[in-house]
Amino acid sequence: MSKKHIEACIRDSLETYFKDLRGAEPHNVYDMVMQVVEKPLLDVVMQQAEHNQSRAAEWLGINRNTLRRKLLEHKLVK
Repeated sequence: MSKKHIEACIRDSLETYFKDLRGAEPHNVYDMVMQVVEKPLLDVVMQQAEHNQSRAAEWLGINRNTLRRKLLEHKLVK
């Protein structure tokens, strides 16, 4: 799967979201998208990194402490 394919999937989902609103005003779309994308991103990267937080943080290009905080926020670690 290419970066372009992921972008197309997100675009399609957002277009469907707006269509399903049927004219209603959306609220906090940015936060909503970040939440629904971030959790599976972290989950999959952690699995691929064999739950090694340092490696996962490096792959994601974020600080290990930031990764740890995000994993806790999404209840992906205890």
